[in-house]
Amino acid sequence: MDAMASRRYKEEEAGLKQHHPTVQISQPEATVMTQDRSPAEEVRIKLAAIALSLNVRLRSSDMPVDRQERALRYARSFLDKSPSSAAPKPRPNLTLLARALKKEFDSAYGVAWHCVVGKSFGSFVTHSPGGFIYFSIDSLFILLFKTEVQLVTELEPSSQSVDSL
Repeated sequence: MDAMASRRYKEEEAGLKQHHPTVQISQPEATVMTQDRSPAEEVRIKLAAIALSLNVRLRSSDMPVDRQERALRYARSFLDKSPSSAAPKPRPNLTLLARALKKEFDSAYGVAWHCVVGKSFGSFVTHSPGGFIYFSIDSLFILLFKTEVQLVTELEPSSQSVDSL
């Protein structure tokens, strides 16, 4: 290669580097970038990664992250259960899924959890603060929510008069 061609090659290489610079981040800079995130952001990112790995789409939630994760994992594991690996996977029983998820949350977080599972439904519910999640797995939609329950210890006077008639 003659001197002129060599010089042209170096100029072209330099031109390419100018148009496509390589960005290198040193270790301290990378640490600073991750330290800029708040703990709440880190938790949301972790939950998003879990939802992605489970092939679940979180639609709406007013629930602590640990409970959200429990609901997503429980529903996914319920749907993934198969009687035998050789047999084709049966359609999931939606009523059993709703009952199982409700009982799981009743036993773990107190009574009064309600669960709706289906491919198409409308709803408008009132829930306790921190007790609502709505998500989908494949074509199934799952609504899980908690309501306030007040135990009745004695009958109200108006109801006592009705009972005595």
